[in-house]
Order: sequence, then structure tokens, then C-alpha cells
Amino acid sequence: MLDTSALETLAPRCKVWLERDGHVALSDWRVELLEKVDACGSLAEAARRMNVPYKTAWYKLKEVEAGLGSSVLLKTSGGARGGGASLTPAGREVLRRYHELVAGIEELVARRFADLFGEPPDSHS
Repeated sequence: MLDTSALETLAPRCKVWLERDGHVALSDWRVELLEKVDACGSLAEAARRMNVPYKTAWYKLKEVEAGLGSSVLLKTSGGARGGGASLTPAGREVLRRYHELVAGIEELVARRFADLFGEPPDSHS
């Protein structure tokens, strides 16, 4: 028999990522990296803000682009302003769709949890 008082403090969690041929193409971490690059205009700065080596960020970016089969960043090199990066239209669209997918899955999980265990105490803990 389940102790229903213990169930009152349970809250559902789920992680979503997209794979191609068993390799991660997009995940929360990779989405965060792309959004930081777009916000600050630099892969190097985004890597610094995420406390990861530039090489790691670059490698993950290449995995995203290979997995999606599309460039997600417009990169400009050097010059007087030092170059930069921003999301391509395809990059913006894939992030929009990813966020929509994750939100939908979280809603589905919350409804399923409520059906099976009752309402979660706080869905944002």
C-alpha cells in the first residue's frame, strides 16, 4: 500500500533532447548555448558565460548543426570589430519549435502525473 502522505511531496520532472542516429542533436544545454551566443554575439563569450572551454562549445555547435542538417549560426570573422555570431533564421525556428515541444511535454507529464498521483505541490520547484 502506498503512503499517500509521502506522495503529496512528489513532483514530476522530465528531460527532453533530440537525437539523430543515437547522437544528441539538441538538448536544453545546447539550446542555452545557442541562446547565449545570440544574446552576446560570440561563441567564445557564450562559452565563458557557461563556464565551458571554447573548444567544447565549438564541438557542441558542430554536433547541433550536423544533427539538424542545417547551419544555426551566422558567423563573421575578425576585422576591426572582432567578428561575431548570431542565429540564422533556421536556428531561430528550431529553438522556437524546441521550446514549444518541451512546454507541451511538460504539460502532458503534469496532466499524467495528476491523473496517477494527484496534483503536484508546485510545478516549478
